[in-house]
Amino acid sequence: MDSLEDIWQQILAVVAKDITPTAYNTWFSDCTAVDITDRKLVIHTTSDFKRGIISGRFSEIIRGVLYDLFSCEFDLDILAGDELLEYEKSANKKPSPYPEMEGYTFDNFVVGPSNKFAHAASIAVANSPGKVYNPLFIYGNSGLGKTHLLLAIGEKILRDHPDFRIAYLKGDDFTNELVHSIQTGTSEEFRNKYRNMDLLLMDDIQFIAGKRSTQEETFHTFNSIYEAGHQIVMTADRPPMDMAQLDDRLRTRIEGGLMADVQPPDIETRTAIILNKSAALGLSLPTEVVEYIAENITSNVRQIEGVVKRLTAYKEIMNDSINISSVKRAIKDVIRVGSYIPTPEVIIEETARYYSLQPQDLKGQRRSKNTAMARQVSMYLMRNLTNLSLVDIGGQYEGRNHSTVLSSIRKIEDMIKTDPEVSATVRDISANINSRS
Repeated sequence: MDSLEDIWQQILAVVAKDITPTAYNTWFSDCTAVDITDRKLVIHTTSDFKRGIISGRFSEIIRGVLYDLFSCEFDLDILAGDELLEYEKSANKKPSPYPEMEGYTFDNFVVGPSNKFAHAASIAVANSPGKVYNPLFIYGNSGLGKTHLLLAIGEKILRDHPDFRIAYLKGDDFTNELVHSIQTGTSEEFRNKYRNMDLLLMDDIQFIAGKRSTQEETFHTFNSIYEAGHQIVMTADRPPMDMAQLDDRLRTRIEGGLMADVQPPDIETRTAIILNKSAALGLSLPTEVVEYIAENITSNVRQIEGVVKRLTAYKEIMNDSINISSVKRAIKDVIRVGSYIPTPEVIIEETARYYSLQPQDLKGQRRSKNTAMARQVSMYLMRNLTNLSLVDIGGQYEGRNHSTVLSSIRKIEDMIKTDPEVSATVRDISANINSRS
């Protein structure tokens, strides 16, 4: 990421284009960037008068440049005179140990029929951790708010129980940490780190399916936390019964708790989400624009939020009015014709992850049995999930021509028909790929 000074220079370059050199020198020659953190830029000028001018005339431009750089909203804090000294003293305070929870609360989660049960269960767990619905397992397609609920539980419990030991991690991060602990001989420290938690929040556990050592460690971690009367919350893109390579013991443990699904929101809930998000960004949307977004983005909350943010950028950066024309521009890259078409990189990455390999292992010349199988599966998936030709698919792999690709695809097709394990593997990897839509 660029340094603070680099970011500030990019902002000044945009400001300088809009005003005369005299005005630029008057208001910005002694204005400096102080800090950028927690989605807030702090700058300093020499007087209250200059602060008022910069705030009134240029704050929207500055925030617009920040949005263009980072694709998210930033606040602007303008210090004047001796306020810089006070800020520097207060800035030495200890940062939050859980920055990922910032902004994820129950208050800003829009509830509708599609998520009402999961929301109610999450609040119950947050109010009485370890006493009800343990474990809580929230599942549903990507972009529907599972992670929001997971982090909202953590945020509420942290506020009510600041002494709790809390861990938030993703399934593949757990795998990576486990592998690192084995390589460095720190397995005991790894076990103690998670087995002694008061609250374990594990996101996207579908990525541990098929990984024997990770599932073994997850099972024992699960037991330790559960038997101590502490809380476990997990999310995934599908229920345990649909994860073919999930360990039976772990599946039984999960199904012994409460499973709550999150479905795509109905049009009323989508409308409420649009209004809620636009209000949080200080954006007033015409009724016809709200209706257009709600009618055209039907299955993904994250996409809805992204469109509202993009409209904010149009208004602030381009001084563009918000109407049906601008909303069509905002969603043209979001709405796809037909189903989600993953990139070859995503397919190779997810296949490699499933087989505990690196993408380069599949692209390169390694010929071990595990690598060869993973490579053939990725070719089969690329043929079935994209519009690439055999030649184009071969181009994703070093030294493979179209005949090699065709042979690999036919081999996997035959194995799917006769080997239930291969069929389940392909189904799991496909689900992981589609969850990234």
